[in-house]
Amino acid sequence: MRAFMKRVDLFCYRHPRFGINNLMLIIVIATGAVWLLGMMDTSGQLLSFLAFNPYLILRGQVWRLVTFIIYPTSGGISLLLFLYFYYFIGSTLEGVWGCGRFTIYYLMGVLLTVVYGFALYFIIGLPLPVFSNYINLSMFFAFATLFPEQRVLLFYFIPIKIKWLALLDAAYFAYSIVDGLIGGLGAYSFLPLVAIVNYFLFCGGDLIRLLRPSGTREQRRSTINFKREARKINREQRSKGYTRKCAVCGRTDTDYPELEFRYCSRCRGVHCFCEDHINNHIHFTE
Repeated sequence: MRAFMKRVDLFCYRHPRFGINNLMLIIVIATGAVWLLGMMDTSGQLLSFLAFNPYLILRGQVWRLVTFIIYPTSGGISLLLFLYFYYFIGSTLEGVWGCGRFTIYYLMGVLLTVVYGFALYFIIGLPLPVFSNYINLSMFFAFATLFPEQRVLLFYFIPIKIKWLALLDAAYFAYSIVDGLIGGLGAYSFLPLVAIVNYFLFCGGDLIRLLRPSGTREQRRSTINFKREARKINREQRSKGYTRKCAVCGRTDTDYPELEFRYCSRCRGVHCFCEDHINNHIHFTE
């Protein structure tokens, strides 16, 4: 996981313009539009034209490799709530990770789902449909890993922490697998695990750090050292005429007073970055 994320971070660093801005907003709007058009299409041809079908993809209908992402699996109020949920979670992750990393995360989930769908087709011989709902729901695991203590209003009036909702989401994934096995779906029942694999690739390291016992002597020592080293660096930098300097581009708060500077908690040591590189840099490991 660590080696994989280093490659992702390195790619995003070398290609700062890579990524689709507001990716989740585009997917949400497209899904809502397809649902509305599907409501007006009494024949049902539109939705069948967009669904994932390996048999038809191999015969030239390659657009299905992408259009299954915006295939609505529900309708009405429930769909609107899910779309709002997907947009909120996706836009937050894009803001924290950066456009490039979030785009890679989502496209990786799509790629793994497509590969699994074709594997089922070649093994079973039936063009079983796959959908993007598990990819979208897995974003909630990533959000809960980053903000486990954040509270939201369940049903708009019940305050609850994100980490407890993540456990409910995990229970839903487990239920989907068990229900599929009981229903005789076989290997198709494990489709939710594809999204889980994608989540662990990107957030496995963060999850391990989150689950480590808090308040240990080593952690307290590292926190104190971080503060002490930050003050030491600030004193040295003030003697040079600035207090903050980006470790990537070299810009300082003296030359660019309008920039916001932050320290990265994932880098070893004390390293400061400007707002353009706090979510788009290679993490220091030594």
